[in-house]
Amino acid sequence: MPRRIIATKERFTLMKKTALGIVICFFILGLCSCGNDYSPKPRGYFRIDLPQKAYIKYNSGCPYTFDYPVYSSIEQDSSRDAKPCWLNINFAGFNGKIHLSYQPVTSKKVFDELVEDARTFAFKHTVKATAIDEARISFPEKKVYGIYYTIEGNTASSVQFFLTDSSRNYLRAALYFDETPRIDSLKPVLDFVKKDIDVMIKSFRWK
Repeated sequence: MPRRIIATKERFTLMKKTALGIVICFFILGLCSCGNDYSPKPRGYFRIDLPQKAYIKYNSGCPYTFDYPVYSSIEQDSSRDAKPCWLNINFAGFNGKIHLSYQPVTSKKVFDELVEDARTFAFKHTVKATAIDEARISFPEKKVYGIYYTIEGNTASSVQFFLTDSSRNYLRAALYFDETPRIDSLKPVLDFVKKDIDVMIKSFRWK
């Protein structure tokens, strides 16, 4: 009889230790799982209200005309090296600009140099660009030709292109945003303005 009592006490003590060990294990596992459940929230950005699409025609003293959006404004380029018919299309609501620089073509050599300059300016962004794609622009019925550069990645300029009639006129354009280049936050606006650029190119004509 005393042996059974001692054996029962030993079993009870062992069960208490086992139960205590299980509780401690669950507590430790709970702490570990709390750490694993944490996941950072995605970066948030301010909502941008995009305006309704509508266009008006630019038709001033320059040797070209095109349609541009009503929520933008056109002003003469005031930089020190600006030439006649260098313009800026300002998107004040997006803090962006399309810089337009016009050059008359006086010879084949000048034309080749201008085309090469356009390529050089586009590929200056190679350091930060993840890809640079070239697409040909061709509207033979209007004598409007060119190359459209799509520059992917966190670069200062995401779109550049030039238009020419291959004989007398040349216009280069580059889209810039006065913001730290973060493609994730700029993408909705960039996609929106790209549609405006498409309209500009399709409506473009030499005088």
